[in-house]
Amino acid sequence: MKRILPVIVLSQFFCTSLWFAGNAVMSDMAKQLQLEPSYLAYLTSAVQLGFITGTLVFAILSIADRFSPVRVFFICALIAAFINTLACLPGTSAATILILRYSTGFFLAGIYPVGMKIASDHYPQGLGKALGFLVGALVLGTSFPHLLKSLMGALPWRYVILSTSALAALGGCAMVLLVPDGAERKPTQALNPAAFIQSFGNRQFRAAAFGYFGHMWELYAFWAFVPVMLTTYNARFIAADLNVPLLSFLIIGAGALACAGSGIISKYKGVKNVAVLALTISCTCCLVSPLFLFAGSAGAMIGFLLVWSTAAIADSPLFSTLVAQNADQQLKGTALTIVNCIGFAITIISIQLIAALRTAENARYIYMLLAIGPVWGLMALINGRNTNKG
Repeated sequence: MKRILPVIVLSQFFCTSLWFAGNAVMSDMAKQLQLEPSYLAYLTSAVQLGFITGTLVFAILSIADRFSPVRVFFICALIAAFINTLACLPGTSAATILILRYSTGFFLAGIYPVGMKIASDHYPQGLGKALGFLVGALVLGTSFPHLLKSLMGALPWRYVILSTSALAALGGCAMVLLVPDGAERKPTQALNPAAFIQSFGNRQFRAAAFGYFGHMWELYAFWAFVPVMLTTYNARFIAADLNVPLLSFLIIGAGALACAGSGIISKYKGVKNVAVLALTISCTCCLVSPLFLFAGSAGAMIGFLLVWSTAAIADSPLFSTLVAQNADQQLKGTALTIVNCIGFAITIISIQLIAALRTAENARYIYMLLAIGPVWGLMALINGRNTNKG
């Protein structure tokens, strides 16, 4: 039993390294394929759109509730790893890479929310702590390709892609070999198309879900544009010569500690209370971002981005905990999946909005728009009557 959570966390870390694999090597791909800067937003959105489609299909078919979630995780990990590898084939075009990124995102729907389902089946008590470690693994997995890029700077970008594919396959194998289905699993045999309506009919569930949606408006847009912020700083202050891949890894990856910490603290201070605090801090960071971005001090900007990164993700496992606790237990996997589906659909809107409106003149102020999400999330949490379970 002691090994189960570490294996789930490690498997999640390995598999979610596929998420931003394309973003980490974007600059090299752009040079080789002669891509426009706007391609970054399309690349990120392609993964998100694939994930949305996947979560919608998985939710409608109740995949995580009807079948063994461990086997679902394993199969999706292998397929996603294979598709990711196809980007390394000679002659791959920009359009083909977008299709591959979309397809990878589709099968990530069988990894991230299903991993949470597996954890919730094993750890019904102290779920906030378990999901804190699990979402922390997602954060590290998301940032890890940037570290690989930094370490493999002299090698072709395809080595980063191949490395993340190998890790994902290893993670899927570890899950199926070392983690059984949890004792709390309550499989359902029939399709339930009304699962979406049933879940959102619960006011407590609805408030938790809306809080999560506000959090997602900010999170992935922030992650997608961290390298852009650092690159822009380098362009304005050439002497700075910031190591963009390494700093991107450190800034995004710092959120992993925040996830683990918020999960532990929530056992004592309450899940909802800690979520409200984290969302308030990240909202403040959005609003004061012009004071720190490109202001001349690299140390101040990097320190600010570290604070922003930790606050932006710290509430994620807490929202997942509230969703899991307030969902019908036979529909828990479907509920987590559909909430992820809507949340990631929102990320496409915020990413594309920032990409469309961002100019050299407003680059310092544009990220204030990300405050829209935290404000919405805070209103949902404050006005809702969520239980404060840990």
